[in-house]
Amino acid sequence: MSAAGRSIQVFGIYLMLLGLVLLVAPNLLLALFGIAPTGEVWIRIVGMLAGFLGLYYTQAARVCDRAFFRTTVFVRLSVPGFFGAFVALAMAPPALMLFALIDVAGAAWTASALRLD
Repeated sequence: MSAAGRSIQVFGIYLMLLGLVLLVAPNLLLALFGIAPTGEVWIRIVGMLAGFLGLYYTQAARVCDRAFFRTTVFVRLSVPGFFGAFVALAMAPPALMLFALIDVAGAAWTASALRLD
């Protein structure tokens, strides 16, 4: 597996784990980030979607889909802008930006690995 593929695989595993937590114990994660607990189904739907995205990432890593790798860099780098807007509009607590850091770090790793590959 290429270095870029490894970075995508790791991010896919992160997404699958995040999805599992949001499906099984969403309020545990929400509490860690100062977000009010919820009984709404939406958080579990987000968990399902995160898990599905994680599966897509791991499959793309397996087949070394470089076009997908490049696309994820741009998409993941957009996350801080969206999350920053949510925080600025008082729709989410500032702690949400910690998730954006994970996306930026993953995107930077993938971008660097793509250049090396």
